[in-house]
Amino acid sequence: MNPMDYLSITPEIQKAIAAGKPVVALESTILSHGMPWPENKSFAHEIEDIIRAEGAVPATIAVIGGKLKVGLTPDELDLMCKNENVAKASRRDLPIFLTTGQTAATTVATTMIVAAMAGISVFATGGIGGVHRKGEVTMDISADLQELAHTPVTVVCAGAKMILDIGRTLEYLETMGVPVLGMRTSEFPSFYCKSSGFGVDHRAETETEVAKIMANKWNVGLTGGVLVGNPVPDEYALDFGEMSAVVDQALAAAETKGVHGKEITPFLLAYIAEHTHGTSLNTNIQLAYNNARVASRIAVEYAKLK
Repeated sequence: MNPMDYLSITPEIQKAIAAGKPVVALESTILSHGMPWPENKSFAHEIEDIIRAEGAVPATIAVIGGKLKVGLTPDELDLMCKNENVAKASRRDLPIFLTTGQTAATTVATTMIVAAMAGISVFATGGIGGVHRKGEVTMDISADLQELAHTPVTVVCAGAKMILDIGRTLEYLETMGVPVLGMRTSEFPSFYCKSSGFGVDHRAETETEVAKIMANKWNVGLTGGVLVGNPVPDEYALDFGEMSAVVDQALAAAETKGVHGKEITPFLLAYIAEHTHGTSLNTNIQLAYNNARVASRIAVEYAKLK
């Protein structure tokens, strides 16, 4: 069976890919596991509108009925947002869910895999996964990092989530040969906050520059992706010191409750949202919108180069 036989691409996206037009991939985990209903549905429509306004075509990705969906119908989007028995699919889960037909939302890693299969080179997300704190003991390292090492997709994010060990995450990416770019910043952002205390490999001043870096990487035969750290806009950025304290409390609560593995990230994000009285959720939404704008502009410039 041809790998492409597993793909189900909407006609609009299929036509755009065939014509070499800019397309931006979107994950579905942020819808089913990252936001409550019905706010997540409004978010899904808004982020797609933002991408279209920038001249690109949005492609929300999910696993439904044994198929890798690239673009969702209104009913499929509702299915993901209502999160009725929707699993979370990382790389290891894909063959299982393709066999069982289980509905699943795609993480950063699986969204990259499906985007690359479909011929989509740019992906907008919120924040990437990485090396968890105490990862040197637990070996809890997100599959996102391995995917960035091997899959040719540029990921635009607001950095790594503050719940992670950002220093070790960046060291891992360096070891795997993944270029880490700062979008008009010299410091890698930390999701809710503009700063993290860690630098980037290169500061890119324009989306055109990012597109050229992508093209040059792949044109010389280098494998893997490119990571773009795009800081949350000033008006929505949270204080680094205050958020660090809340994250420490969240981690302590997770340890007390024995939360670990794939359940740890949703637990921590929910705890943080509750203890920041919803401020962190609004910041999460706004940084995702901002990433979609930048990703769309990069996709437009990359399409011109191709």
